[in-house]
Amino acid sequence: MDEDRARLHFEERHGVDDALLRRVLRRGLSRGGDFSEVFLQHRVSHQVAYEDGRVNRTRVEVDLGAGVRVLKGDQTGYAFTEELLPESLLAAADTASTIASGAPGAAAKGFSSVEIPSLYDGGPVWAEVDAGSRIAIAERVGERILSADPRIGKASVHLGDEDEVFLVANSEGLAVGDSRPMTHLWASCVAEHGGRVESNSSSRSRREGIGFYRDPVLEEIARETAERTLALFDAVAPPAGEMPVVLAPASSGILLHEAMGHGFEADFNRKGASIFADMMGRRVAPDVVSIVDTALVPGARGALNVDDEGAPGRETVLVEGGILASYLHDRISAAHYGVAPTGNGRREDFRWPPLPRMRVTLMRDGPHDPEEIVRSVDRGLYAVDFSNGEVAIGAGDYSFYVKTGYLIEGGRLTAPVKDVNLIGNGPDSLSKVVMVGDDARIDEGAWTCGKDGQSVPVGLGLPTVKVSSITVGGVE
Repeated sequence: MDEDRARLHFEERHGVDDALLRRVLRRGLSRGGDFSEVFLQHRVSHQVAYEDGRVNRTRVEVDLGAGVRVLKGDQTGYAFTEELLPESLLAAADTASTIASGAPGAAAKGFSSVEIPSLYDGGPVWAEVDAGSRIAIAERVGERILSADPRIGKASVHLGDEDEVFLVANSEGLAVGDSRPMTHLWASCVAEHGGRVESNSSSRSRREGIGFYRDPVLEEIARETAERTLALFDAVAPPAGEMPVVLAPASSGILLHEAMGHGFEADFNRKGASIFADMMGRRVAPDVVSIVDTALVPGARGALNVDDEGAPGRETVLVEGGILASYLHDRISAAHYGVAPTGNGRREDFRWPPLPRMRVTLMRDGPHDPEEIVRSVDRGLYAVDFSNGEVAIGAGDYSFYVKTGYLIEGGRLTAPVKDVNLIGNGPDSLSKVVMVGDDARIDEGAWTCGKDGQSVPVGLGLPTVKVSSITVGGVE
């Protein structure tokens, strides 16, 4: 959906035309603000839950509203309304305008747009899907998990989807919109054997329609969920202490996202809260490490044709050959640093102002063969999948629970592991990367990133990476 179609959506369905948008923007500047913005959003979502051998819960939600933002320097006034009536929009603008105190500012008299990429289907893709089709998907995965092994006694499946239309218009004369589809499928199971109970899970998510859930994808999710759970019956707790850790490709990119990626977000650096605040242009990793944050992965969970401030989707190189090359910027931080926004202004919904947020964060391929990386470790850990991570964003200290992993002994993978945490510091771990594989992959799990009370969908990825030393919390 291009910006003209988004404008028509809100004009024809909700009565918000260009003239009303200009009135709201002028009202936002009425007390001397430097900049005003209106963010309109309409989102329809569905959820289906399978438990206890059947689908026992379905839900439909409709979310509609607008947020009005006024900037005065680097200060933000913000208000939202769940009604798109003229009086409600103008009242929100009045509230947001109180951040300033001075003579009224002038808004542009007309709107223009910007060219944006086309990374996913541009129209509502879930609106016409019937409830029976959604139920069939959840049942197929749940039944497949339960039939995988007699030790599995319980399966849970959650299928969610949404169609979102938004339009952002500002006092500089920009008006741009988009239609964003999203779906996710999360599955888990519980198994019992020899008096022990184990559980694990798997997920997939895309900006795509129901065609994503082809039979091979559903079979893969069910198989992965069952295999991850059953493997835990043979798992051992690894020895504790410092040791080499090999991060598997794709989902172990969560360590990159949490322990390093947040430190590259410009608001933390602008406020001096990030360890990278004074390191622009300096070495932060060995020269085999290059990291990007991109919106331009077609259909990916973190893909964005345009961000929530109207900046087109693009790729941002954060670390190039070990050198810190850029932060992730929204409008406020870009103005502070005197650079262009990087397309990272994101918000959970119209109730929130945008913040610098990641999209798809990925370490690029390196020169090493993944099998060579594993062979180079005599005694260490191979980490596949994580959960329950905690990160101190300023310093980068982290602790992650390894949900799926294996011992490395004599250069080969041996026993699966359980009850193990990785404990370290993101920048320190980044500096200890000694080998980077040539097998970078983006994980298709349903990753969601939280920051300042807001949650947004993201993507992440990694090639096989060897870190020379991380503290492994296992057994003494």
